[in-house]
Amino acid sequence: MNEAAIFKAARLSCFANPSEIEPLGGGITNVNLRVTDGDRRFVVRLGADIPEHGVMRWNELAISKAAEAAGVSPGVYHHEEGVLVLEFLLAETFTEEAVRDPENLPRIIDLMKAAHLGLANHLTSPVLGFWPFQVNRTYMARLQADGSKHQSALPKLRSDLEALESATGPVTLVIGHNDMLAANVLDDGSRLWLIDWEYGGFNTPLFDLAGLAGNNGLSEDQERAALEQYFEAAPELHWRPYQAMKCVSLMRETLWSMTSEIHSELDFDYSAYTAENMDRFNVALQDFRNS
Repeated sequence: MNEAAIFKAARLSCFANPSEIEPLGGGITNVNLRVTDGDRRFVVRLGADIPEHGVMRWNELAISKAAEAAGVSPGVYHHEEGVLVLEFLLAETFTEEAVRDPENLPRIIDLMKAAHLGLANHLTSPVLGFWPFQVNRTYMARLQADGSKHQSALPKLRSDLEALESATGPVTLVIGHNDMLAANVLDDGSRLWLIDWEYGGFNTPLFDLAGLAGNNGLSEDQERAALEQYFEAAPELHWRPYQAMKCVSLMRETLWSMTSEIHSELDFDYSAYTAENMDRFNVALQDFRNS
């Protein structure tokens, strides 16, 4: 896969003299490469639409351009079918531990809120919605149809999802990132950046807040502080729907991984990732029920 990807990247029309083409780690959906062209460096993301995950590259492109204009993501340099070329940032990729760092977490919340409030002003075309309850139902229907080895878990997940949707209640819509993994936050030493908008779309801000917490193991004190900082209000006002959304976010990551076990050709241990996220979901669900 890497040799074919390197061959394709070297022949993109946007490059004059590409060199030092090498794989970038961290991607579990796309093939990512770093390319040097003269005195500039770029990230080449190779990936077609992924219908089973609701990933449409036209949507990713539109939101990536808006994120660039809003000043929260690197610039879009080139695009063509199955290819997105971005400016390379000399920056540190966050780990889960870095996200939990008390000096970093408030900066991430500020970045997230800036993205939520800023991107819609820079969109030049319609974009998708990302309603996580429907996303999860779609995953479960596909897993059933595809004969997933996890079929026996689906009835309980469907029941849990209905209860969580009822607990969420009315929401405010923003342009959400919808994939708040640590690896999607970069630190260039002076500011933070948010990358990889393939799941971007209209959603409640609670989903990104919950995804950040669930994916990175935030403590309850950190979660409450994040809610208070984001909404500039007592965290109790949003705590119950937030906890529901945290469960939904972890359920989505679990179902995403179950689906990837069947469909993805990338070299990644999706079975272990499924188990890890199912464990996180069950812990969050128990906390939700006990609250």
